[in-house]
Amino acid sequence: MPRKAPPRGTSPPLTGEAAPRVGIGYDSHRFALGRPLTLGGILIPSEIGLAGHSDADAICHAITDAILGAAGLGDIGEMFPDSDPANKDRDSIGMLEAAVRRLTSAGFAVNQVDVSVIAETPRLSQHRDKMRARLATALGIDSSSVSVKGKTNEGMGWIGRKEGLACIAVATLTRNR
Repeated sequence: MPRKAPPRGTSPPLTGEAAPRVGIGYDSHRFALGRPLTLGGILIPSEIGLAGHSDADAICHAITDAILGAAGLGDIGEMFPDSDPANKDRDSIGMLEAAVRRLTSAGFAVNQVDVSVIAETPRLSQHRDKMRARLATALGIDSSSVSVKGKTNEGMGWIGRKEGLACIAVATLTRNR
């Protein structure tokens, strides 16, 4: 069946190589005493950090999954398995940069990233600009193309009880020409 022409004054939808790719990433970590708190590549002064095999930067982990997923290149666990001792306490910004190199080699470029951090604590507003700048550098894009938002869970569930935090990231990619 032939395709319908788009209505007058509109462009046809982008398809194939020209279509943007979209990926969604999620990560969560429990809070842990005696660990540094790193989020978005920034060390945040805090009495508690996040438990994890690497530095547990949930923002970087969610973004890494979003960009790898958009490119169809797997996920963070495939690239950096927690069974590999080399990944113990690994810097998550470095992991994100390695994922960007992988997708660049596959012919993709990051277009933009949007992240929501769901946590009762810490408050992110005073750290947001530093996070955006650090993430933008790792992603190879302008900081105006990186959004980091903090949301609470209104006191509900494990996040509301301040047991940890979660992050959701959406990324769009384009094909390199």
